[in-house]
Amino acid sequence: WAHNAHESRQILEEGDIEEGLNAASSIGDDRLQRQAQGHVTPDSFTHGSSAQRVRWFKKGLDSGDIEACNTFEAKSL
Repeated sequence: WAHNAHESRQILEEGDIEEGLNAASSIGDDRLQRQAQGHVTPDSFTHGSSAQRVRWFKKGLDSGDIEACNTFEAKSL
């Protein structure tokens, strides 16, 4: 979304991408579990780690192609 919105409308301002990356990192399952439980249980992740979420955000932002972000067919998350 961010890629296409910026390409077509130039709506992103300085700092918007960093805020998006920080948000993606902040809601990773590892970070949320560490805050809530004091430890991380990767086998229980349902929405990805902070690093995974940042990686996929960047991939989508750079490519603008939803097919490039197909986590179900990715060899590595």
